[in-house]
Amino acid sequence: MRVARSLVLVALLPLFAACQLLDGSRESASHVGQTRLQGQLTAADGKLLFQPCNEQRTYVVNDTGGTSVLQEAASLADQRGKLFADVRGRVVDSRLDLEQLYRVERSGTACEDPNFKLLILRAAGHSPEWTVKVSGKGMVIDRAGQPPLAVPYVEEQLGDGRFNLSTEANNQHIELWVAPQRCVDSSTGSIQHMSAELRIDGQVQRGCGYFGGSRND
Repeated sequence: MRVARSLVLVALLPLFAACQLLDGSRESASHVGQTRLQGQLTAADGKLLFQPCNEQRTYVVNDTGGTSVLQEAASLADQRGKLFADVRGRVVDSRLDLEQLYRVERSGTACEDPNFKLLILRAAGHSPEWTVKVSGKGMVIDRAGQPPLAVPYVEEQLGDGRFNLSTEANNQHIELWVAPQRCVDSSTGSIQHMSAELRIDGQVQRGCGYFGGSRND
């Protein structure tokens, strides 16, 4: 349920009515034939290999989209854990033509995230800690020292892939501004494809974000 170039109102009555916003099934013409995949990245014989979650087969990564995935993986590679990647591209035989890199992080459990497919967007930052999770049911804001705040929201498209989500709750004006820009999580080193700003009554907290499984921009 989306209206182009206009504001979209999510789940007003009741607050968490089952209204699927930002339809994850919509794809631009440039995405035709591409698939969103999550899995493990490894290097072997000078090549970068990708193994999708819960599959045995591996694919040689061909960075057709110029995502710099090899450099991103190298910057995170160490002996502390596996590299998880969330990507979009075309599978051709034993090759993955990678077009979009959503995130790369050190994780051995990300494939088991039960909430990923339900999320439209996740954004987070530090000092102080904050997290925003957006789904078709609304927006949940977690901030250090405060109880989670579940609210409806309005989305405004700003052009060039930028958008903001806003709400009025507890006599506060809350906005989440998101832009397509490489962002490194200052705590985990995770590399994500969007920068984010949480603005509450004019106070700005910066962080990173990525689209969940319900949105495939």
